Amino acid sequence: MKILVLTHEYPPVGGGGGKVAQDLCQHLARRGHSFRVLTAHWDSLPGTSVEGGVQVERLVSGRSQPFKAGLTAMAGYITTSFFAGLRAIRTWKPDLIHVHFAVPAGVAAWWLSRLTGVPYVLTAHLGDVPGGVPEKTGRWFRWVEPFTPPIWKDAARVVAVSHFTRELALSHYAVPIDVILNGVDRDLLNPGTLQVGTPPRVVFAGRFVSQKNPLQVVRIMAGLTDLPWTCAMIGDGPLRPAVEAEIDQLGLRDRFTLSGWIPAEEVIDWYRRSDILLLPSLSEGLPVVGVQAMAMGLALVLSRVGGSPELVEKGQNGYLLEPDDLPGFISALRELLSDRAHLLAVRQASRVSSARFDLNSVVAAYEQVFTQAARRPDR
Repeated sequence: MKILVLTHEYPPVGGGGGKVAQDLCQHLARRGHSFRVLTAHWDSLPGTSVEGGVQVERLVSGRSQPFKAGLTAMAGYITTSFFAGLRAIRTWKPDLIHVHFAVPAGVAAWWLSRLTGVPYVLTAHLGDVPGGVPEKTGRWFRWVEPFTPPIWKDAARVVAVSHFTRELALSHYAVPIDVILNGVDRDLLNPGTLQVGTPPRVVFAGRFVSQKNPLQVVRIMAGLTDLPWTCAMIGDGPLRPAVEAEIDQLGLRDRFTLSGWIPAEEVIDWYRRSDILLLPSLSEGLPVVGVQAMAMGLALVLSRVGGSPELVEKGQNGYLLEPDDLPGFISALRELLSDRAHLLAVRQASRVSSARFDLNSVVAAYEQVFTQAARRPDR
């Protein structure tokens, strides 16, 4: 099967949604399918390349930051991906379009499907659902939401990355929606024999934006200075200066490492050297960093939002707290940091629990969806 993929995020650009797209493309390519990805260009990345058996075309769209796409950049991507998609359909003749995010890529996919008859499958990641990430998308969704129902209605199939994302989408769009959870390659993400660090390391990974609540990480760790630990904060974004100022104000500079924006394989190296994932997000679909951390055997301390509860088995592999529950986060981390045997047991449970998110099962589920969508009777 030939599949044209539209996504404005694809590694090293973007966050978890882009990584999901990359994993699906590369693993389905190994099963004999052909892929072309139309994504956003950034910095000095090549315009075209073959990555893991997948042809990737990076389109100039006005994107200026790897961790954020503004309204102008998303509008630019809609335009360039439409024309590039039209050329690909006419010359390459794909059987199907797979679009990640209803906005912006879904707009281009809808027009391409209308003009050419090629069906599309939509994967929703939460930020493209009204109300999913209000602090990031609330303002522009007030203008674009009235135009989005056809994108959902006319998709051959719609997939959500978590049950929370599905339920939120159903409150806005009356369409059938499947759930296929984000997955990871557990063979690739294999921590080997687990051991607790000396001192234990807590890690945060994500954009430094309000949705991810990075300042809360610093404030949580400030309540644990009587215990040995180090903390790595992986990522970048507009809140990084505020995070650094908070670290300095609280006198914690010797405890924290800020890596900046780094390639995905380097993020995994940090997981390999860490013990606990701390993610006090205000909203999440199904955080890919959480699934990756599980596979690497990290204890999870997450906020009880979006799809994050689907990662934590109560009393086994971690803790769930409300995003603003500072004492609760401090207490949960204190339990882990003050008892090395308990921390090791929770880490081991996390590795076992990650089997629920094995990428082979996820890829097989998408393959079935693609096959059914490409064969729909109304083509």
